[in-house]
Amino acid sequence: MKPVIFGLSGPILTNEELRLFRDVEPAGYILFKRNIENRLQLLALTDSIRALHGREDVPILIDQEGGRVARMRSPEWPDFPAGGAFDALYDLAPLTAIEAARNNAEAIALTLAEVGINVDCLPVLDVRVPDTHSAIGDRALGSDPMRVAALGQAILDGLAAGGVIGVVKHMPGQGRSVVDTHHDLPHVYASEEELEQDLEPFRTLNKAPMGMTGHVVYDIWDDQNTATMSPYVIGHIIRKNIGFDGLLMSDDLDMNALTGDVPTRAANCVAAGLDLALNCWGRFDEMVAIAERLPEITDAARARLDRAMTGSNMKFDADRLAFLLDKRDRLLALADTDAKLTHGATGAA
Repeated sequence: MKPVIFGLSGPILTNEELRLFRDVEPAGYILFKRNIENRLQLLALTDSIRALHGREDVPILIDQEGGRVARMRSPEWPDFPAGGAFDALYDLAPLTAIEAARNNAEAIALTLAEVGINVDCLPVLDVRVPDTHSAIGDRALGSDPMRVAALGQAILDGLAAGGVIGVVKHMPGQGRSVVDTHHDLPHVYASEEELEQDLEPFRTLNKAPMGMTGHVVYDIWDDQNTATMSPYVIGHIIRKNIGFDGLLMSDDLDMNALTGDVPTRAANCVAAGLDLALNCWGRFDEMVAIAERLPEITDAARARLDRAMTGSNMKFDADRLAFLLDKRDRLLALADTDAKLTHGATGAA
């Protein structure tokens, strides 16, 4: 098995992909909009991946956060709100917000389970600060680490209730990034004391099954390498300081925050201590080159992968999904109602 998660080129596995994946046995796969047409097609695709490897526990990932980050969209699937909706409700009623976040995550999990997807790259645990780039923006669960951790735990619990594995991201915290890592390299110049705020949600949720690093340079820790490529950030900050011993993967290695060709990036992040490299775009020649550059997965990484996937128990219940969506909407409506009442009272004054 190679320590990599690959994307696919389209809505079905091509003959080239079938041969490559059978020979290489990547650790998992990630799906995007280009891979998705409808329920029947998507279930057939995930079934074909499992049949290729003869395993039910092959990790099949997706970014289904809600809001602007959602690969499965209406009208085929329900719409889901971004994390900021639960942050707003938390201002009014923390326990209600936690319940709404849990219900929403379980509903997401059920929609994924129906089509054979067992890992969701959620929750986002980046703590928002005044300068947080819009690339994170309303994806964040708030600016208070305790709130972010509480809502993040609710999301992990909701996903697990639907038999789907969550991935905490972007370790060790991308909230201070002032540029979009898809296009530029962010440097964070905060002090150790300031960065404690960023670490706190990840430390609180350090028993999460999977985590994802961000492509950010934290100058106080390693002014030469992004977290994804830094042995110090991976080994000392994430593994020791945060205490995270789950499966650790990179963010997409095709982002412009990184330099060098993608196969070199994949080899470097695994050499730095990540369990898995994440290559999202499904470019065949690139995947071949990555497979050639990567060693076999380490025993420690394989053990973390196997341990994480024991939580995958996908099941679909249409009645439960309808109940969860209705309950979530009624809870989130409390924030809208309060805003209208407050606005009305201000206007009357």
